[in-house]
Amino acid sequence: MEKRTSREYRRQAIALILATVATITLNARAALAASASEIDGNVSAALRTLYANTPGAQDLAAQAKGVLVFPNIVKGGFIVAGQYGDGALRHQGGRTVGYYRSIAASYGLQAGVQSFGYALLFMDDESLAHLEQSRGWEIGTGPSVVVLDRGFGKSMSTTTLRKGVYAFIFSQKGLMAGLGLQGSKITRITPDQ
Repeated sequence: MEKRTSREYRRQAIALILATVATITLNARAALAASASEIDGNVSAALRTLYANTPGAQDLAAQAKGVLVFPNIVKGGFIVAGQYGDGALRHQGGRTVGYYRSIAASYGLQAGVQSFGYALLFMDDESLAHLEQSRGWEIGTGPSVVVLDRGFGKSMSTTTLRKGVYAFIFSQKGLMAGLGLQGSKITRITPDQ
């Protein structure tokens, strides 16, 4: 078995950093250029994916006062990481009422690039009003957020989930240890039509 030299490790680290920066830059530019109609189309496709793969999610969303969907969050970094994506808020009936951007930064033992989507279901008027009236909502402050997975129906039902904000994370791709929403800052944006 061959031992790797510190020079080989440095080369690999530099290559990973450059690949991460390139991926984030290219995806951020594409996201910045997204129009309102492109965001709406991506949100509709993301919701179809979520509902098809997560039993109970559609029933819960039907009871929500609003659903904020970020169809494609790109996360990448080496030691220091960032994530970014645009989404839309839909009220009951599926009508888009606003566009939002999710941005987060973190540091620690992490390396890689990945993408994922997430949906936040606002189950009561107070939680939804906090989002709509804030100049930027950082997840972890304000209304509590509970992340649900495919198995949520075994311990909870759509009749017991009536208050607060529930999150579903879906369509994960790529390689990066750790995935979370804590610390994500969500702000309202005005994309081109």
